[in-house]
This record gives sequence, structure tokens and C-alpha cells, in this order.
Amino acid sequence: MTRTLLVVHHTPSPLTRELLEAVLAGARDPEITGVDVRSVPALGATVPDVLDADGFLFGTPANFGYMSGALKHFFDTVYYPCLDAVAGKPYGAWIHGNNDTVGAARGVETIASGWGLEKVFGTLHLADGGKAARERCYELGGTVSAGLSD
Repeated sequence: MTRTLLVVHHTPSPLTRELLEAVLAGARDPEITGVDVRSVPALGATVPDVLDADGFLFGTPANFGYMSGALKHFFDTVYYPCLDAVAGKPYGAWIHGNNDTVGAARGVETIASGWGLEKVFGTLHLADGGKAARERCYELGGTVSAGLSD
């Protein structure tokens, strides 16, 4: 049985895109089997995407101390229609920003908690896109995906 990992992200810059690619590479590690990784931009993700998912990864830049408007719009759109259907499912998140990633992470974590999602990897707070950040993103993607694996 294949399980689905939904990666919802807002990656408008080359650096945030690089971090997304590292998350996806980890989630799609060849040693992880039985997981379909779906990457959907936040402004394109829908209620059916969420309802069909078995686990989640959320990625966003920190904008003025909060998650991006695109990711917030995603949550605003799908929160109530999915409220009773996602409890107990695993999630992880990564936040990129030069300052106040804490506020952005708090927003994502509050929504995930309201949904009853289970955090299986600490939220990544990333200030750059160097090798260490990419390795941490790879580990995040791999950990959440492996938890869904056969």
C-alpha cells in the first residue's frame, strides 16, 4: 500500500527553492519505499490534497515574523474542511528567514496543533542555504517520509 506525503510550500526565491529540493530529495531517498511524495505550492494545494495525504511537510519563508501569506492562505482555505480528518497524522516544517523565524514557526505549529497533527521532527529554523542547511532539510524530508514507509 502506497502512502502519500504532501509537501506544501511557498518557495519564491532561489534559496528557498534549494531548501525545498533538499527536503524532497530526503523524502524520496531510494531506501524509503511505499511513499508517494507530492510537492504542491501553497497557493495550489486543495482540500482533496490534504484529505488524500498520510503525512505533511510545510515550508515557508519568515515574512515580518510570520509564515508567508501563501502558506497562511493555504491553511485558511483547508483548515475547517479537513479538521476532523487529519488528526494523528505526522508532520514536519522548515522556515527560512534572516530574523524572527520563531514567530513563523509558532504560527505553523499552532495550526498543526489545532488540526491534531503529530510533530515527528522539530521545526527547522534556517538562516542560510549552505551545506548544513541542505543536510538538515534532507534529514527532515527523510525522517517524515520514512515514518510513512512500508
